[in-house]
Amino acid sequence: MSHTPHELAEEFPDYVEAMSEKKVSDSRFARLFDEYHEVNRAIHRAETNVEPTDDFNEVEMRKKRMSLKDELWGILSAA
Repeated sequence: MSHTPHELAEEFPDYVEAMSEKKVSDSRFARLFDEYHEVNRAIHRAETNVEPTDDFNEVEMRKKRMSLKDELWGILSAA
């Protein structure tokens, strides 16, 4: 299995434990966390041509990933 870049544990290495706790205690965080990973893996599949997509869709997925990451960071940094 190949390495998927932009995993949240790599993006926020100092918050791995906090993310684990938030996934259990905060349903909104858990939903955003799962959605982030779903979008991130879709981007990785597109980038590696496992599931090719057009440029517009790939750009939109990247924007969605960035937005989700910003929301997740907001929750983590406020804790």
